[in-house]
Amino acid sequence: MKKILTPLLVVALLATVATILLSMAKKDSPIVIVKGNLYKKPLPIKLNKTNDTQCAMLIKSEKNAAEVIDSDGRTWFFDDPGCMVLWLKDKKWKDKATLWVHTIDTNRWIKAKDANFGVTDHSEMHYGFGARERGSSKTISFKQMQLRVLRGETMANPKWRKKLLSIKQDGE
Repeated sequence: MKKILTPLLVVALLATVATILLSMAKKDSPIVIVKGNLYKKPLPIKLNKTNDTQCAMLIKSEKNAAEVIDSDGRTWFFDDPGCMVLWLKDKKWKDKATLWVHTIDTNRWIKAKDANFGVTDHSEMHYGFGARERGSSKTISFKQMQLRVLRGETMANPKWRKKLLSIKQDGE
């Protein structure tokens, strides 16, 4: 009886382990990069299933989202234009990349370098740069936004936040 029970126990244990491993393999892992985007167009973001490449947060909205596409068609996703700028800063190929942002005024994807950015907008990582298709006297260019992010001159910096909000109140 003992000889029969031992092989049955081993088989049952192996079946349980196999079931656990298969169920883990079927779970959707977060999307970090998509390959093959040879047309370099913005891809639909699978909300709550796609990670920001810089901060690793799940992207919950296309509002203020951004995408970077390299010459090989690899596409990375971001929940905030500031994250995109920080991630790109050390990439040797950054000047050849295609950059997209999702606008808050027209709700469309446009090339990031053509966008205008507010400086006190709500954004996922609190940098404050909301992309707009239409510019105004209160928006800045992509280059200016990029420079401010790299200098830390964002709403995420308490000193700059105070300064930016006081300027906004004086200018309203």
